[in-house]
Amino acid sequence: MEQNAAHAVREHHVHQRHFDRLVMLSDGVFAIALTLSAVELRPEAKPGQTLLQVWGLPLLAYFLTFFIIGMVWLQHRRALAQLRRTDNVLTLITMLLLSMIALMPVVIRTMVTGESGVDSNSGFVAYALSLLVINLCLAAGWGYAAFIGHLVPDMPRPKAWGWLMHDMFVALVWAAIACWFLHLTWGVASIGVTMCRPPSVCS
Repeated sequence: MEQNAAHAVREHHVHQRHFDRLVMLSDGVFAIALTLSAVELRPEAKPGQTLLQVWGLPLLAYFLTFFIIGMVWLQHRRALAQLRRTDNVLTLITMLLLSMIALMPVVIRTMVTGESGVDSNSGFVAYALSLLVINLCLAAGWGYAAFIGHLVPDMPRPKAWGWLMHDMFVALVWAAIACWFLHLTWGVASIGVTMCRPPSVCS
């Protein structure tokens, strides 16, 4: 009996260590990405440009991205707080999410400065698509944890479903923005119809 109790305690500690390392890695990547988003802003002044013209778009992109990534971090933190444990699948989804978060400083720099021969419109498309993938990863991680991996057994199913719908809604918004910059009006219309359709909540 004592051996079984000791084994249960050790197993709990192992799960806790896995969870703690996942949280530390996530916080570190978010913090570095947000910091590099400011460091990577190096706009080049052209003759005749004012200070506002040189720094207006870079600063707008930085503060907007800081807010957006901050909201993603809040959503991710909220999801992690509900986990009873973690597993390899959720870890892999989280790694994909973090890889996209770490890429955002490069996306911002490309969009603002037009490096690598990328025009502003293509930069905006890359920006919207990156945030689309980020929010899809967020939704995939929560969907797996709540409904497939059963890592959140204490949350009522309707509430878990509501959180998933929120993540999917944000992803659809970025998909619509990407379609807009790609001049795909039919895509924007299709996404609009999908967003207006009331979801059926599974019990």
